[in-house]
Amino acid sequence: MKLATIEADDSPVQSRAAEILLLQRTAFMRAGAPALEERQADIRQLRDAVRQQSQEIAAAISSDFGHRSVHESMVGDILPVLASARHALHHLASWMKPKRVSPGLELMPGRARILYQPIGVAGIISPWNYPFQLAIVPLIAALAAGNRVMLKPSELTPRTSDFLAGFLGKLFPVEKVSTILGGPDTGAAFAALPFDHLFYTGSTAVGRRIMRAAAENLTPVTLELGGKSPCIIGTDAALPAAAQSVAFGKLLNAGQTCVAPDYALVPRARFDEFVDLVREAITKLYPSLRANPDYTSIVNDRHYERVTSLLGEARRRGVRIVEVNPLNETLPPAERKIVPSLLIDPPDDLTVMQDEIFGPVLPLRPYNSLDEAIEFVNGKPRPLALYYYGSAKADRDKVLDRTVSGGASVNETLMHIVVENLPFGGIGASGMGAYHGEYGFQTFSHRKGVFLQSRINGAGMLRPPFGRAANTMLKFLMNR
Repeated sequence: MKLATIEADDSPVQSRAAEILLLQRTAFMRAGAPALEERQADIRQLRDAVRQQSQEIAAAISSDFGHRSVHESMVGDILPVLASARHALHHLASWMKPKRVSPGLELMPGRARILYQPIGVAGIISPWNYPFQLAIVPLIAALAAGNRVMLKPSELTPRTSDFLAGFLGKLFPVEKVSTILGGPDTGAAFAALPFDHLFYTGSTAVGRRIMRAAAENLTPVTLELGGKSPCIIGTDAALPAAAQSVAFGKLLNAGQTCVAPDYALVPRARFDEFVDLVREAITKLYPSLRANPDYTSIVNDRHYERVTSLLGEARRRGVRIVEVNPLNETLPPAERKIVPSLLIDPPDDLTVMQDEIFGPVLPLRPYNSLDEAIEFVNGKPRPLALYYYGSAKADRDKVLDRTVSGGASVNETLMHIVVENLPFGGIGASGMGAYHGEYGFQTFSHRKGVFLQSRINGAGMLRPPFGRAANTMLKFLMNR
């Protein structure tokens, strides 16, 4: 089978990509919406191939990172894909059923329903930090909805992108799923194509450019972006458990996670205790760093230099930095591992408090009241996630009600994204739209509203020539 792939050096890339888009759209129009059985078969073969090649997937990702924990790849890239496929296979039949809704008293005995139709051809632009999961989970949603898909994986993880191209090319014909490889110029050309929906995961800055490009074609977009996801430690939080949870969420994938806690706000009276507990928790998670197979490297030199520059600025400004390096190891820059670092009460004008960190660096700031912590969070762009630790229902509800974030977890980090029955997405600067589970199916579906008139109906009473019957009907409708 010919691999459904366009290489970066093909010229011109946009023309070739446009040819595949036309091929997919023509195939979609000719074949129509695929039946339930075809969609399930596509997802099932994808799931089976992931199971069979999980070690190869993890090896490709690790090769791209320099070193990526195999267990983190299983937890962060493989298991979410399998969970998404399993959930879709179990629920897809019910998702596809037309949904009956009431037409309202005035239109009875007519009927109304919502039909879920595939949109056609979806474009997916996936990122580097979880390069397999964040390509395949949206793909599963698009296939579940009955669409054809063109995928543009990240150029920052080229081995994983190459693997994706071959992997998907063996499973699907070019007219159903295709992969386009290349750098930023290829990505820009891809975003400019007139897809029926464009799904992007990545930075807020690039998300703005994606949206501008899509606007030229009036292409609907889903933007899964990032932002500075806060942790608020309540006054009654179980500090040891909270410290362990925050440390794990921060250091998974060396902090290169879009929903990683980006900073933590801690009651002033418990601040020093929390700092010590986080340091202890990190030491238990990673008793060594350099040769530890569980501790992941930063993906490339540019991102390594970016994170180290955040630390350098903090040092120059006199910020206290607690480095958690249990064996006092020297970490060579060539290996791109960064010592987990706690920044103690950094000023808000530092870059580390303004930009998403995407590394093993956690700013900790004290607060005097819960209202002060909420005000601090609300003074920043709306984050992709928010985490609250505490047992009092009133305080928990106050935080959840008065802050706005894409999602939230209470007394835990990250886990809300694992729940397939919850929508996952951002708001404001952290994105728009949502997916996972049925929400992903709906994102890639057109919800067509249909009204079915009954043979016996009162529509004629509101047509000219108007008279007593129309006046009676209007009076009734206006005073209901």
